[in-house]
Amino acid sequence: MALRELSSLEKYLGLKKPNKYSTQGDKKVPVLQNNNGPPLLGLATIACHLVKEAKRPELLGDTAENRAVVQQWLEYRVTRLDSCTKEDIKIILKDLNLYLQDKVYLAGNQFTVADTLVYYGIHPLMVDLAVQEKEQYVNVTRWFDHIQHYPGVRHHLPPVVVLRNRIYTSRHH
Repeated sequence: MALRELSSLEKYLGLKKPNKYSTQGDKKVPVLQNNNGPPLLGLATIACHLVKEAKRPELLGDTAENRAVVQQWLEYRVTRLDSCTKEDIKIILKDLNLYLQDKVYLAGNQFTVADTLVYYGIHPLMVDLAVQEKEQYVNVTRWFDHIQHYPGVRHHLPPVVVLRNRIYTSRHH
């Protein structure tokens, strides 16, 4: 999964020459075979490298505080989302729903690489939720739908229907 995400991130960033990736260990940790030095190991490390390679520093955060928050969410993606069990899902969604209550993006007022990677990580969870369950996590659902429609983000993933179609009574006509 991580290799497809990195490939999609490359496309989003407009990087012309695709990188060579492999995986390492039981957890299939991504490895970037770097021609200019030692291999880079780990989803967050490689993603940050790609953003810098594309000369898109704003995607890492526009202030010192936002850069720290981006790093926090990249770490969250790798440590919490990638290893979550079925029991963890509701806790993760509840916590994320509370965090996003007054936010459009995960870090500051602009889209960052954290939004992309957390979106990729949460996509399988959202696919498995019924519409009624998605409605319980309205802030996560709003954020998720916004990110899935952000230009160039959803390369390798199918769209997820997040809201049920409302049937209006005749008094609403």
